[in-house]
Amino acid sequence: MLIQIKNVLGPRELEQVNALLATAEFVDGKLSAGAVAAQVKNNREISRDDPVVEQLNTLVMGNLVRHPVYQRAALPLRVASPFYACYTDGMEYGEHIDDPIMGTEHRYRSDLAITIFLNNPDEYNGGELFIHTEFGEQAIKFSAGDAVMYPATTRHRVAKVTGGKRLVAVAWIQSMIKDNDQRNILYQLSCAREKLLRKQPDEEHTKQVDWTYVNLVRRWSEL
Repeated sequence: MLIQIKNVLGPRELEQVNALLATAEFVDGKLSAGAVAAQVKNNREISRDDPVVEQLNTLVMGNLVRHPVYQRAALPLRVASPFYACYTDGMEYGEHIDDPIMGTEHRYRSDLAITIFLNNPDEYNGGELFIHTEFGEQAIKFSAGDAVMYPATTRHRVAKVTGGKRLVAVAWIQSMIKDNDQRNILYQLSCAREKLLRKQPDEEHTKQVDWTYVNLVRRWSEL
């Protein structure tokens, strides 16, 4: 299940983020890759030691974790501090699958991956995020401030950038719901539940949907 999360960052936040990115120290992205991914990864990322990362996280992750679509779709238990990546002419990230367990001091399971686009698609050529799904390979290139969230179990790649600069934040989430199918069911049910609670809060079918959603979360969640 691919989910577009719109307006994670608005114009004002994007302006602040890009001002911070302009001052950051970018290093070889292979330094953060696993043994397999390092063979196909060609980008640059902000050094974890750069003090600008904390300021970026306040803006980017602060907005993400408050976003209602993110909360409903991810049902997050833990979310990693993102990598801020830059792709310039000739850079790409070949097909790979994310490591199942990430982190060093605080380990977490990578159930979901999320890419937040920090500049607009007309600012670079190529650079599409291709994700394998049951319906074939999907090409993703969203507007600045939007994000795509997808199961970390899927193979994906970033096409070669042939001009301009691609800027993204990439993070991983451990969900309270480990199973992708169960999480998808809960997301679809939660969308219906939110509409019913807003429009028909006192109807019996609304109470039934609410009861079903709440107790499925209780049954399926792992804390």
